[in-house]
Parts: sequence; structure tokens; C-alpha cells
Amino acid sequence: MAEASAARTRALFEFKSATLPLIAVILKTTDLDLLAEALDAQLADSPDFFEQEPVVIDLSQLEEASEGGGGQVGELDFERLRQLLARHQTQPIAVRGGSDAQHVAARGAGLSIAAMPVSPPARAPAPAEAPSPAPQIVREVPVPASGTLVIDRPLRSGQQVYARGGDVIVLDVVNFGAEVIADGHVHVYAPLRGKAIAGARGNTEARVFSTCMEAQLVAIAGIYRTSEVALPADVQGKAAQVWLDDQKLVFEAI
Repeated sequence: MAEASAARTRALFEFKSATLPLIAVILKTTDLDLLAEALDAQLADSPDFFEQEPVVIDLSQLEEASEGGGGQVGELDFERLRQLLARHQTQPIAVRGGSDAQHVAARGAGLSIAAMPVSPPARAPAPAEAPSPAPQIVREVPVPASGTLVIDRPLRSGQQVYARGGDVIVLDVVNFGAEVIADGHVHVYAPLRGKAIAGARGNTEARVFSTCMEAQLVAIAGIYRTSEVALPADVQGKAAQVWLDDQKLVFEAI
């Protein structure tokens, strides 16, 4: 009888591990009034951008600010924070980083605790920017078996897409302040106005392609160039590709 009951149970459900695309909202302040203003300003022109996507609340930069003796660090009202993010069509499900006390408070608000990634993506250095309390919205998406991640929506300032282990193709505009990162090639079939980082883990054969090159920053395997150095006239605003030649970035119209 027990064996028959167990067989029926197995037929009704299974537990399996799953890899899902998630958005991480990286908090830089615990002042939720300030955060609400920043979110409203950043997402005002695209109120339905996230379409009820699951969100992980990343507290790691609050930890760093606390350890360094700076930043805006204090208690977090996780229930209010959930409501604030849900207002922008996201579904907060977990917290990563933070203190034990914050974890207790997060669980009390119905959030789970997610592990921090073991090794963050390699990042090209960039010019210093003025500090801002605005959240950084990061979309780390597993690359499909084909080796290519396709993004078919615009990326707005503060948003980041990282194609771990493969290439990324973006079919809409990458706005100033947005970042597209890939361990392989970066293809943008639209205006590239933000940051494009190819070969993020050291692949010197990676390239960056765009049908309208206006990049704020282009980097390949850690070698980068910012918009402070004007692009060649035959590349600026035109279809172009970028690759590495003996540790030097080469820009070429296509």
C-alpha cells in the first residue's frame, strides 16, 4: 500500500532545480523616499517595461558602504520596498547580500535569501562618475544552448544585461547609461549609445557590432575607450565593428 501511495505522489509532482532569468535591483541607499523618486524618474516613460518579472534585491553595495564608513546605510522596511518595486511591475522574490538582521527582516516580509554569485563578471574600468543613490537594474540571463542571448526590447539608463558564457544580440536601442556585457561578441542592431563590453572574461577575439555606433564606452577583454575620445567620422553614427589588434581597439565602418 505504501509503495502504491508513493508512486501516485511521484506522478503528481516533481522537485527539480531550475535556472531562471532574474533581474537584480542593486540598492545604493536605504532611504525609500529617495529611492521612490529615482525609480519614478528612471521608469516614467516605460511603466510596463518589466511585465511582472521576478526581482532579486541586492544589498551588497550597502554592505560595502557600511564597511567603508560612507554611503547611506540604515534599516530597511522590506514590506514597503516590496510594494515600491511592485508598483513598477516587478515581483520581488528574494534578497541577496546584507546582514543577518536584514535577512531576518526580509524573511518577515515574505522574501527568501539568495546566495551571492561566486565570481562576478569581469568589468572594464570606466571614468569615475558622480555618486548617485539611484538603483542599478541588472539583468543576468543564462545564455541558451545555442550560445546566443537575444534581447528584443530597449535598454534604458541604469539597466545592464550580461550574457554569461556566450554572445548577446540586442534588437533595440541601448540608451546612454545602459550596459550590454557578453563573454563573447556584442551585436546591437540599433543605436548603441550606452556601454558595450565584449570578451568580459578575457576573450581577445570578441567583437562589438552596431548598426549605429554612438557608444558611451566600448571595451574588449578589458581594453576600453570612452566617448571622451571622439569616434572616427566614418564610424560615428554609422554601422561599425570594433575588435582588438595588439591591445588596441580598432573601429571600422561596415
